[in-house]
Amino acid sequence: MSSLRPQPADRTERELETSLRPKSVSEFVGQRTIIEKLRIFVQAAKQRGEALDHVLLYGPPGLGKTTRANIIAAEMGTTLRSTSGPIVERKDDLAAILTELQPHDVLFIDEIHRLNRVVEECLYPALEDHKIDILIGDGPHAKSIKLDLAPFTLVGATTRAGMLSGPLRTRFGISLRLDFYSPDDLHQIITRSAGLLKVEITEEGSRMIAERSRGTPRIANRLLRRVRDIAQVRHDGVITKSVAVQALDLLEVDSRGLDSPDRAFLACLIEKFGGGPVGLNTLAVALSEDEDTLLDVVEPYLIQAGLLARTPRGRVATSGAYEHLGIQPPEVLPSVEPGDMFNTTA
Repeated sequence: MSSLRPQPADRTERELETSLRPKSVSEFVGQRTIIEKLRIFVQAAKQRGEALDHVLLYGPPGLGKTTRANIIAAEMGTTLRSTSGPIVERKDDLAAILTELQPHDVLFIDEIHRLNRVVEECLYPALEDHKIDILIGDGPHAKSIKLDLAPFTLVGATTRAGMLSGPLRTRFGISLRLDFYSPDDLHQIITRSAGLLKVEITEEGSRMIAERSRGTPRIANRLLRRVRDIAQVRHDGVITKSVAVQALDLLEVDSRGLDSPDRAFLACLIEKFGGGPVGLNTLAVALSEDEDTLLDVVEPYLIQAGLLARTPRGRVATSGAYEHLGIQPPEVLPSVEPGDMFNTTA
């Protein structure tokens, strides 16, 4: 049996995570501006009897791109069909998916920046003209025919908007950037999730978890489930502030939401490379970690928290990083331009 086959415990955890996702606009917490935009666009499309324009959702992982795709389909009253960029390897795979879509269905493609270029080019006429070219036969007798498609909405999700080709990006009529959530919004999300999980939690306990959730709902819900386990085994099952603090300390999530990989990243940057500047590839080798993991998972929050800067010369630790790790900074820190702190490109 393949080691990659999902085990029962893994499926249960994923199913539990899915059950905590809001199913409609009314259940969604936070980022009201984005939700209000989607509400207006969906209402306008329904009034005209049209499919919603194609939507691009981009931002760090765990901020609700899949959830928003589900909400779009629910609000449109249509079916959501999901896939991901790496899975759609051939034009035939794409054609099979597109020809099954019903009018106004929503097709969700996660990691859309990883679409094969040939598949991507085949997608263009489908997005603009609702047609797709199919090659019939082989060799000299092969011929191309056009198939009409039902009008549909493509929702593309990516953590690497910069890796999208220009032609693909311009075919999205709605482009929305997802930002990290505020502690207040995460507090509301945790309180709602605790109710769904039938976990007793105090307001102070909820806020403590929210403060250490790195602005990410997925992390907030994951921490809630793990704190629940610790509260159940070591306490009376009620998540108070003190219980949350003890549990989060046991989970090695510190007061700013940094976990072991985050602190290892900053410590490596400071202790081995003098705080930078140093290239991502060098850091990945030093940490025995994948570059994409550092780029997509570790770095975005460190930058948002003001602990890391990306500069044209490489990664640089800020004075806040030294302070957080309790390390004396050098008298002269590497220079960082104002725009570098929030530069999210590689």
